[in-house]
Amino acid sequence: MRNTIKALFLFLVNKILKNMSKIVSTETPSVNIIGNGTDINGNIKSNGDLRIDGFIKGTIQATGKVVVGTTGRVEGEISCQSADISGEVKAHIKVTELLSLKANAVVSGDIQTNKLAIEPGAVFTGACKMGNNGSLNEKPEQPIETKAG
Repeated sequence: MRNTIKALFLFLVNKILKNMSKIVSTETPSVNIIGNGTDINGNIKSNGDLRIDGFIKGTIQATGKVVVGTTGRVEGEISCQSADISGEVKAHIKVTELLSLKANAVVSGDIQTNKLAIEPGAVFTGACKMGNNGSLNEKPEQPIETKAG
């Protein structure tokens, strides 16, 4: 009887450990925050979302969404799935889905995106290339200057 209980216990523990290893090995996207007052000079690569309320000078690559808050500033390059910009960005921006320029956004640089939304009050200076994901490797051709509102 005791050996049967011990064998059953070991069987259950083994089963639980196998299930836990499946849970642990599954990668979950991360959410990263660069707070106001934080300055970063370098490149950032994220397997998830990124919110910037501080300053970044460099290249940003994210598999998820990049949010530049009203106090956020970016100089360099941004590449991501989607983006909401409310702060100041001096960068080449590549977005595979939707790029939203909020009312407080000031963007200087070229944009490549599938979809673009510009709120009244946003300022954009640069070239814009829109289209499906396959065309995002091409450089924008015509510079334009726009002030919504």
